[in-house]
Amino acid sequence: MYPILKRIADITLSFLAIVFLLPVMLPIMLLLRLTAEGEVFYLQKRKGYKCRDFMIWKFATMLKDSPNMGTGSLTLRNDWRVTPVGRYLRITKINELPQLVNVLLGDMSIVGPRPQVERDFMAYPTAIRQQIYDVKPGITGIGSLVFRDEEALISSTNLDPHHYYKSYIAPYKGTLELWYQKNASVKTDLLIMLCTAWQIMAPHSNLVFSVFKDLPERPQSLTPEGAVKLEYEGV
Repeated sequence: MYPILKRIADITLSFLAIVFLLPVMLPIMLLLRLTAEGEVFYLQKRKGYKCRDFMIWKFATMLKDSPNMGTGSLTLRNDWRVTPVGRYLRITKINELPQLVNVLLGDMSIVGPRPQVERDFMAYPTAIRQQIYDVKPGITGIGSLVFRDEEALISSTNLDPHHYYKSYIAPYKGTLELWYQKNASVKTDLLIMLCTAWQIMAPHSNLVFSVFKDLPERPQSLTPEGAVKLEYEGV
């Protein structure tokens, strides 16, 4: 019954959100068209339900050839590939709004694990790769809440960004998403959506750890202080 209710809720919420937010999205689309490289949307291949590929929709926030520049799929704090308008859209998470189309089409859900590009998906340990997309990927989720400012975390150490992501971020993020699958319910989804709304207003809030007290313990290496310590220890 829960999967049916979840799909009904996804269709209803995504449709209403698109209608309600259209007056906000139209000016953004015009602004993007008139600035930077003139790109409005960014479509990218991501891993979806049962590891099937789909094209995710986002507002364009980076230079068109960004995947082949700099750190590739990983974005750092103050990344030079991010456009001026894109920087604001990323901070506010407005760049994620076009994914409501993905939800309406059935590629995604409102709540679920974030869909990854191939390289970042392969950074997960094998056991996690085999299970993480047994549910549809989501616009928000427990991993998204805990790693709200992943860019700043990756930028806190001089370790290679992809090495740090694969060795430290991906294992814990995957563990969080498996926790979600074991605890998935209407109540859990509603609490995740409420925490997401709160986190948009208070980006540095740790409310998620207060609401979900049984989350897997966060390693010290996944704090800015811990990331710097790894650098000094030469790990």
